[in-house]
Amino acid sequence: MDASANLVQAIGLGKQVETGEGMLVILDDINFVVAAGASVALLGASGSGKTTLLGLLAGLDRPSSGRVLIDGQDLEALDEDGRAQLRAERIGFVFQNFQLLQGLSALENVMLPLELAGAAEPRREAGELLARVGLEKRLGHYPNQLSGGEQQRCAIARAFAARPSLLIADEPTGNLDPHTGARVIELLFELNQARGATLVMATHDEALAGHCGQRLQLQAGQLV
Repeated sequence: MDASANLVQAIGLGKQVETGEGMLVILDDINFVVAAGASVALLGASGSGKTTLLGLLAGLDRPSSGRVLIDGQDLEALDEDGRAQLRAERIGFVFQNFQLLQGLSALENVMLPLELAGAAEPRREAGELLARVGLEKRLGHYPNQLSGGEQQRCAIARAFAARPSLLIADEPTGNLDPHTGARVIELLFELNQARGATLVMATHDEALAGHCGQRLQLQAGQLV
C-alpha cells in the first residue's frame, strides 16, 4: 500500500510495563493504517489498551516495540522536542475530562494554540470557532463557569484551532449526558469534515462508533 495515502500507520506496535508481579503486556503487535480524512472508532472495554494506543499515536508515550508513522514521519526518529513540535503542528486533542486551562477564559483557551501557531488574528479566529460551537455568548467565561457540555464544546474548538491533520479524541462524551453527548458528536463530525482532519476516537459508545467509517476493536491489548 502506498504510505503517502495514509496519515497514520501502526506497525507491530507493542507496549509492556514492568510491575511487581512481572511484565504486563498492554498492547501486542498492533498493525493498522488510517487514510487521510478518515474517521476511526477505537472500541474496547476499559483496560483493553485504548488510551495507551492513543498516547502512542500522538507520541505522548513511546512503544516497547514497533513504530508509529504520522504522514510518513516515524515518531521514533524524532527526539522529545521533535515529537512535541509535531503534536503542536499536526495533532489536536479532545479528552473525556476536557483539560481546559482553568485560569484562562473560553476565548483565551482557544486562542492559545492559534498564538503558538503564529496565527495573524488569533482573537478573531478563536471567536469564530467558539461561535461555530455555540459559545459566542460565553467567550469571557472561565471553565468553572461553564457546564460540562460547554467545556467539551470549548475543548473541541481548541482542538481544531490550529487546523490539525489528526484529531485524537479519548472518550469525548464520557462525562456528558446523552443529549449533550449527541450534540458534541455532531460538532466533532461537522468540524472533522469541514476542516479535513483525520479523526481517531476511543469510545465504548456503539452509537458514536456508528458515525465512523472504520472500526478497530481492542481486546486485552490485541486487535480482534
